[in-house]
Amino acid sequence: MKKYRIAVVGATGMVGRTFLKVLEEVKLPAESYTLFSSARSAGTHLTFMGKDYVVKELCENSFDEGFDIALFSAGGSTSEKFAPIAASKGCVVIDNSSAWRMDDNVPLVVPEVNPDDIKWNKGIIANPNCSTIQAMVALKPLHDKYKIKRIVYSTYQAVSGAGLAGYKDLENGLKGEAPKKFPHQIAGNCLPHIDVFLPNGYTKEEMKMVNETRKILGDNSIKITATTVRVPVFNSHSEAINVEFYNQFDLDDLRKTLEEAPGIIVQDDVEHDVYPLALDAAGKNETFVGRIRRDESVESGVNLWVVADNIRKGAATNAVQIAQKLIEQWENK
Repeated sequence: MKKYRIAVVGATGMVGRTFLKVLEEVKLPAESYTLFSSARSAGTHLTFMGKDYVVKELCENSFDEGFDIALFSAGGSTSEKFAPIAASKGCVVIDNSSAWRMDDNVPLVVPEVNPDDIKWNKGIIANPNCSTIQAMVALKPLHDKYKIKRIVYSTYQAVSGAGLAGYKDLENGLKGEAPKKFPHQIAGNCLPHIDVFLPNGYTKEEMKMVNETRKILGDNSIKITATTVRVPVFNSHSEAINVEFYNQFDLDDLRKTLEEAPGIIVQDDVEHDVYPLALDAAGKNETFVGRIRRDESVESGVNLWVVADNIRKGAATNAVQIAQKLIEQWENK
């Protein structure tokens, strides 16, 4: 098998450091790794794969070295500028920002859901929003079998989704300090406000879930609404997902479909208080599904409780899994 030259852009950030952890676990067929960051963090020493790496400053000629794959988690403006430069040098960028997600020329990929979309990339592949990724892992097998008519998302999102500053707001808020990242105290509170508000009254995060779901499932006919809420939890997003289908379903059959789907662990034994929990999902790569019950208010509907580590499956793990699939496709050409 060929060995690949891999770059990690934004290596010192919360997601970037998790990229490195996941890469240590997965062990891609890599010839070399090069770590990049902004000028502010350049020169940082990071231990990775048992070796000391000095993080380099990202600049316009960084990709002249000739990389095969670059994992980006450095924010939208960095991706908008540097992803096309990397792609022009023959490198495939897997980008964790929102910059390219809704671009018609860029595949938006969850490897368990739409891996074939990787094949039509033109040098950039987008990693979906964290809250969308875990929902897609749970919903794709159900859409294939019963055809989804409508989705109502209600999310309970961890502060780590807002980066280190969000994490610190909760940590410091528990000590009585005023927030610096969020518009209100997050400790002991719930904020129905993730990202900016749009003219339609929804937040950008809510519309990301609506639009990304349709793109990933390849079905613009699905009716979708969302309310996304920041909660005082450090890690892992939890989602109450209400789904209405066109086709009828047997509940045991639906549960079996989820149990057999890739990337899912079903935890659904309410008699023994077993259901997915944010604390249990933290540090894991799977998506956990429970509280599976029929929605008795409609003809064919179900309620699900879906939990995943937002920094792993919601960001770093998903990106590395895309890299794995990309390499598989290259090897099988």
